[in-house]
Amino acid sequence: MEITRRDFINGVAIGVAAGLTPLQLLQAAPSGRYYPPALSGLRGSHAGAFEVAHQMGWENKTFVTDALPISEEYDLVVVGGGISGLSAAFFYREKHPAAKILILENHDDFGGHAKRNEFSAGGRMILGYGGSEALQSPNHLYSKEANGLLQKLGVDIKRFESAFDRSFYPDLGLSRAVFFDQETFGEDKLVTGDPTPMVADDIAPSQLNARPIADFINDFPLPASDRKALIDLHQAPRDYLAGKSLEDKTAYLEHTSYRDFLLKDVGLSARAVKYFQGRTNDFMAVGIDAVAAADAYYVGFPGFAAMNLAPLSEEAKAEMEEPYIYHFPDGNASVARLLVRSLVPSVAPGQSMEDIILANFDYSQLDRAGQPLRLRLNSTAVSVRNVEGGVDVGYSRAGQLARVRGKHCVLACYNMMIPYLLRDLSADQAHALSQNVKFPLVYTKVIVRNWQAFQKLGVHEIYAATLPYSRIKLDYPVSLGGYEHPRDPAQPIGLHMVFVPTSPDSGMNSRDQARAGRGRLYGTSFEVLESQLREQLQRMLGPGGFDHNKDILAITVNRWPHGYACSTNTLYDDPAQIEQWMELARQPVGKVSIANSDAAWSAYAHAAIDEAWRAVGELG
Repeated sequence: MEITRRDFINGVAIGVAAGLTPLQLLQAAPSGRYYPPALSGLRGSHAGAFEVAHQMGWENKTFVTDALPISEEYDLVVVGGGISGLSAAFFYREKHPAAKILILENHDDFGGHAKRNEFSAGGRMILGYGGSEALQSPNHLYSKEANGLLQKLGVDIKRFESAFDRSFYPDLGLSRAVFFDQETFGEDKLVTGDPTPMVADDIAPSQLNARPIADFINDFPLPASDRKALIDLHQAPRDYLAGKSLEDKTAYLEHTSYRDFLLKDVGLSARAVKYFQGRTNDFMAVGIDAVAAADAYYVGFPGFAAMNLAPLSEEAKAEMEEPYIYHFPDGNASVARLLVRSLVPSVAPGQSMEDIILANFDYSQLDRAGQPLRLRLNSTAVSVRNVEGGVDVGYSRAGQLARVRGKHCVLACYNMMIPYLLRDLSADQAHALSQNVKFPLVYTKVIVRNWQAFQKLGVHEIYAATLPYSRIKLDYPVSLGGYEHPRDPAQPIGLHMVFVPTSPDSGMNSRDQARAGRGRLYGTSFEVLESQLREQLQRMLGPGGFDHNKDILAITVNRWPHGYACSTNTLYDDPAQIEQWMELARQPVGKVSIANSDAAWSAYAHAAIDEAWRAVGELG
């Protein structure tokens, strides 16, 4: 549907803010067709997706479904329709081709965090990813099972090498930039030519259009002493822990935040350290005050070159060096769509990674009676219990409770919800599951009328150290399956904006920051989020001629209060304890096995697939 500024304010966004259910919104859409990817406004964890779960988690409400009649029987019931749940259904069907399978998903769309955002602007479709972004280093990090699944779905990893135009923005003379805000640094200033390498960069090091580090830093709105100290950190690093053994250095860096390392050991001023504050937000979902200095070393941050530390592991090097180009135009939503089309062939035509991009999905086919696999959206599991002969699963849909039975069950939902669902769970396993506190983040998509302001300013991506949105960039230049990435700066394009609600310098550990950030997200209205992003874009792009009142055509805020899975953080965690929790948390309980990337304490798509493979293997 064509989205205009007037439609946006008077229609979809206000409907979300007013609390309409997803089904009501979809029924009210101009097309009258149930098609969640085209919804704008507040998405991600949307109204209607989390309220039942919050009643269980926040209010200790127990939904009693044992006395309800068994409405349906299946060979497998999967709770969670994300990449892990869909993969579990795929693997189970491979083992049992005639199996009857039900997938329950609490959101109005499948894919979990792998969500597709569709827009129409300038007479063409513009795609975006609402969550899970890309396949991370598949040539080095993916298991044979994960790569095997992709191959069975028709994904040719090498195809991304030609679909992703790594030279597109460099050939236009555009670079990355840093925005310094007046509140923190004394003035609003955009400094272009950022030479900072990214973890798994999509731009080749030789094509960054970067300036020499000294020239770049000398443009910062900082005192001369701070600029010199930052230049020395990059160009003339010292052994800041001289006299310590390698073992002692490693232990110290594992238990000291990168912020404190820069302040206390390097000797930077508090204002100079602020330059780094949000550098880790997108990749780790926490700021440098909650990131171990050892992890900063592993991802290539400055300050460690003269310290004679142990070399990076092969896995870390692969993650750093393999280009970040394995990206569909809608991110990993295409992986979810490929899985769904394989499981329910009537949902869309085609059979390749090319034709999935523009395939017309018919959501009415997902939950048809009589088909071997049914995918039931807007359905929140509330009770899972082993019984003689199988597993009873109770769920809530449109305010009504129902009970189904499966011979087996895979819980591919947020692992921290399992203690509220699985009635047979031991106290020790429930505790282990509860430790994987997920980290909140927001992926906002903004469709702009043109991107001439970026061209005039000479940038394609901006890092903002202390503003809400720490990363703002023109969308990845991917053309695939008949979809063409916008190439003309005079035409509309999608911006990708990353907001992580951290609590810098609060003294809170990472889990408490995650809980606090999640609470703030749930308590922030769409109107506030919209105002926030408009102000920030105007401050950064206004000097290039950008006017948010006329240049913004549509906004989709993909809010994920439960975003990245928790991973081991040596500032606060004992790695041996985390390993024990992980192993205990994912142990099968009767005929119930546990999947999701949470079960690997990893936020990656390949972890979701690997955990699905393990979970299905445990079912026998």
